[in-house]
Amino acid sequence: MTKKERYNQVIEWFQKNMPNAETELHYTNPYELLVAVILSAQCTDKRVNIVTPQLFERFPDAQSLAKAEFEDVEPLVRSVTFANNKSRHLLGMARMLIEKYNGEVPDTIEELVQLPGVGRKTANVIVSVVFQKPGMAVDTHVFRVSARLGLTKDAKTPLQAEEQLVANIPKSLLAIAHHWLILHGRYVCVARNPKCKECGLKGLCKYYQTDMKHIHEDIK
Repeated sequence: MTKKERYNQVIEWFQKNMPNAETELHYTNPYELLVAVILSAQCTDKRVNIVTPQLFERFPDAQSLAKAEFEDVEPLVRSVTFANNKSRHLLGMARMLIEKYNGEVPDTIEELVQLPGVGRKTANVIVSVVFQKPGMAVDTHVFRVSARLGLTKDAKTPLQAEEQLVANIPKSLLAIAHHWLILHGRYVCVARNPKCKECGLKGLCKYYQTDMKHIHEDIK
């Protein structure tokens, strides 16, 4: 199977089986999604969605958050991972939005990664989800699933994986492809004990063919 055939078949499967994939984070505007994605680093979306309603009620926009102090924010996000660092990032992010962007979330990767707490993955989520621009955010799920399926080869970093995926997925599908890979990794192609038996992509999956097929055959 050629690389192009593999990509085409994987995309076709997702289009048929996951046509409406989207972020599981709750938000109503770019500011809220930016806050939620910063909080979601190494934390579940479910936990973030529990925390953000109270946070957004208290700080509904960058203007109000920029005026806050650490002691105002940290108790509201204490249950997420790395709450201290993320509280400082949120405050720094809000203050930079006010100082440089008139309180509005910028729409380019280059501007977004200047904000505290915003790396390339977060920036890609914002530009693709909010601004519908081509972007492939590579988190741990995307990195793992794309490697297992054989969509990426010898990618050692998220950026290398991103470059390979962007080069082979049509621009118009990049945003939804990000969600396809994340959701598949979150619920089926999990890190430990992937659910190969119930995976509709196992016939295309290099990982299954090389590492897992014999295990599942032995279990039968």
